[in-house]
Amino acid sequence: MKVAIYSRGVDIDQQQSLSALLLELNRYDVEIYVFEDLIHKFNLRSAADKKPLIPFRTALDLHNTIDCLISVGGDGTVLDAITLIGDANIPVLGINYGRLGFLASISKDELSAMVEALVHRSYVIDKRTLIHLDANLPVFGMAPFGLNEFAIHKRDTSPMIKIHTYLNGEFLNSYWADGLIVATPTGSTGYNMSCNGPILFPESASFVITPVAPHNLNVRSIVVPDTSIISFEIEGRTDEIICALDARKEIVSKNIQLAVKKEDFSVQFIRLNENSYLSTLRTKLTWGLDKRN
Repeated sequence: MKVAIYSRGVDIDQQQSLSALLLELNRYDVEIYVFEDLIHKFNLRSAADKKPLIPFRTALDLHNTIDCLISVGGDGTVLDAITLIGDANIPVLGINYGRLGFLASISKDELSAMVEALVHRSYVIDKRTLIHLDANLPVFGMAPFGLNEFAIHKRDTSPMIKIHTYLNGEFLNSYWADGLIVATPTGSTGYNMSCNGPILFPESASFVITPVAPHNLNVRSIVVPDTSIISFEIEGRTDEIICALDARKEIVSKNIQLAVKKEDFSVQFIRLNENSYLSTLRTKLTWGLDKRN
């Protein structure tokens, strides 16, 4: 079995848990690839007593024989890992060192059970839709896709903007707002939910369009099929806007041509059998919590 480990930087006091993960993998004679920065930061070469660690820097250093990429950190680290592997079709498993851990759902106290499930393949694969951004100017480099959402924002000091939105070329609405979110089902529990958008199940094959602080009482979120192409034209008193894909953002001209659609490939998450989507909603977001029950 071949496993890759990625983190954008765990705290120095978490080195013990990282070493414990390596030791658990070594118990099963797993071939381990580790993000190069982690090897240098924690001197991890000495932690592998059976096989030397194989460093990797980009997705080009990995290949489709990798059975799993383990993301060590929080949900933001998982999002980074997805842009790293791209369309390599490598399943992702997140170990949570952050706060919420909605995507990185495995506790650091479950390392032994997690590795055992990996080795014996007693887990479930969840496929999640990605959103793809097309633009007439280069934005977001070689990774113009995201797991959670694409968002348009006004600059911090500018007044609200007007976002003309089209669905498959047909006019949908003009949003007078601070911004607009197009979220995937996975992202519906993130920024979209905080702006009063609905929660979508991962299998719903939809996008949800949610305005940010709209200046209309009758403007609400709308759910559209993920086969749609959603395009935008922006008006505003300033020349620039902010485009965001998950945690990444770029400042661009308001005259840029933007359109989003479903990405051609998806991402696979490894889920232990006992962790269903509904149980995650209840435990992470306290869904349905009522002191009277």
